[in-house]
Parts: sequence; C-alpha cells; structure tokens
Amino acid sequence: MDYAHLGRSGLLVSRIGLGTMNFGDATDEREAVRIMDRAVELGVNFFDSADVYGGPQRPDMPKGFGTSEEIIGRWLQKSGRRDDIVLATKAYQPMGLGPNDRRLSAYHLKRACEASLRRLQTDHIDLYQMHHVDRATPFEEIWQTMEQLVAEGKITYVGSSNFAGWDVATAQLTAQSRHFLGLVSEQSLYNLANRAIEQELIPALEHFGIGLIPWSPLASGVLAGRSKGEHTVRRNALAATYEALAPQLDAYEKLCATLGRTPAEVTQAWLLHQPAVASVIAGSRTAGQLDAAIDALTVHLDEATLAELDRIWPGPGIAPQSYAW
Repeated sequence: MDYAHLGRSGLLVSRIGLGTMNFGDATDEREAVRIMDRAVELGVNFFDSADVYGGPQRPDMPKGFGTSEEIIGRWLQKSGRRDDIVLATKAYQPMGLGPNDRRLSAYHLKRACEASLRRLQTDHIDLYQMHHVDRATPFEEIWQTMEQLVAEGKITYVGSSNFAGWDVATAQLTAQSRHFLGLVSEQSLYNLANRAIEQELIPALEHFGIGLIPWSPLASGVLAGRSKGEHTVRRNALAATYEALAPQLDAYEKLCATLGRTPAEVTQAWLLHQPAVASVIAGSRTAGQLDAAIDALTVHLDEATLAELDRIWPGPGIAPQSYAW
C-alpha cells in the first residue's frame, strides 16, 4: 500500500480509501466485516463513512440512518483495530424529521458528532467532514463549533465535501482569521467522465493545501467496463449514459486493452496520478471489489497514455483561461 499526506497535514492516509456507503444497504454486515478485515490486511488505513449511510437518504424516511456507522462500531469493538485506521465520517444530511436535524448549525453539528461517536463506539473521529456546503450557516458559527469539538478531543481534523471553489476559499479564510487549521481535505465527485472540478475547485484546493478525496471514481460503473458480469444490472440502469458516451467508451476501452489493464483499474490509476488527490474512495460492495480497487496502485500511466486519456476525456481547463483570454 502507498500512503500520502492528507493535504498539508501531517496525517498519512492510504492512497485507496474504503468507502462504506453500501454497508447496511447493498452490503450486509457479514460481508462488510469481511471487507474491513481485508482492507486492514491490504494496508488500507482510511475508512470513510457518514451518519446518513446505511439507509434511504430521504428526509421523510429516517429509518436505517446510522447503520453504516453502527456496523463499523461493532467491528471496531470486536477487532480492536481502532488505532490502525484513520476514521472519517460526515454530517449534514437529514437525520430526523425536525427542522434542526440537518445541515451545519452549531445546534446540529454538536448533536450529530455525539451521535456518530456513539454509533462508532469510539471517543474520537479522526476526520470530521461537512457533507455539503450550508450557505445559510456562517462559517464563524461552524468553525466555533469545530474548534470546540477539537478542544474536547472528539475530532482531530476537519474536512469538507461537495464544496465549490469559492466555498473552500471562504471557509479557509475564515478559519485562518480565527488562527484555526481549517480544512485539510475536500471530498468531491471526480473521475475521467466528470472533470468539472478542475476548473476552479482543484486550483483552490492546491492554493490552500487541501487534499482531494474523489468519490465515484468509476462514475457509477460507467468507467468500469461494458463486459458481461457483475456490472450487468448497473449497465442496464445506465443504458442511456452508455449510449451517449459510446464513442468515448469505445476509445477508452480499446486503450485499456492495449495497456493490458481493466477500465476500472485505469480510471482509478488516472486519479492517483493527479497531484491534488490524496486518496481515492473505493465504495466496495464486496471484498473482491476492494481487491480490484487496490490493483490500480500497480498501474503506471506514462505521459503519452495520460495525453491520450485527456484526448478521450477532455477536461474543462483552469479558470479563467478556460473561458477568457
């Protein structure tokens, strides 16, 4: 396993991280335990969850919320592996039907953190992430809460997720004015088929020394390859997407065949070659899928291959040069 600093922090995380969104939903607890055991065996030390994972993510259907964290908590108690992993979770999504059971108010963040600690059966969260930007709550309020949680030893680092570039800048400048470390990571949608964040978000992250953690590296299975097998159901659900991207996918899969690597390996390897990326989230539903994700670490992409991937999957460029002289 390879490790990298999470942004400008001194914290080292595995280049492939374990995403646990499927735990308690698509993945039952027995398989989740196998995945976590296998992850530690392979050297994966970054485990990522969220309070809302494990059930329907709708405000009118709170049943099942917290299941992923509960599964991780039981595994931590039984395995004794708490000190072997960097434990990350998130808050923002609705966790009840009340008006304050969501978002990033001080009222909700304090309660959400306490609830996550109970479900995870631990006394601290290594990386506590804001699951989405909340422009109705000032960052002065958010940082005051995060500072208190750090002082109490309940969280160690703070990250964001699904922030725009200007949200990151606003958050970080506010943190700096309070002499607080602020954000060390941003978790965002990023893959070969969706490179929108290259325009403004990634430059902001690089400027402030914030590590990028891409989610959906396979673009919901689109970049996993169109061969028969376990992706059949997902492929049928994404038939329109496959049809729209057919020319690019043809060229991409031909290139992967030339390299002797699977499309899933290549797309994750491409992310690992991006300087801003600290760790790539593998939302594995089975232990076998985790093994496949780890294989991406062995893929080296030379400059010619990276240029060909840019040709097949062009990015938007960096603002403002991408749209102005």
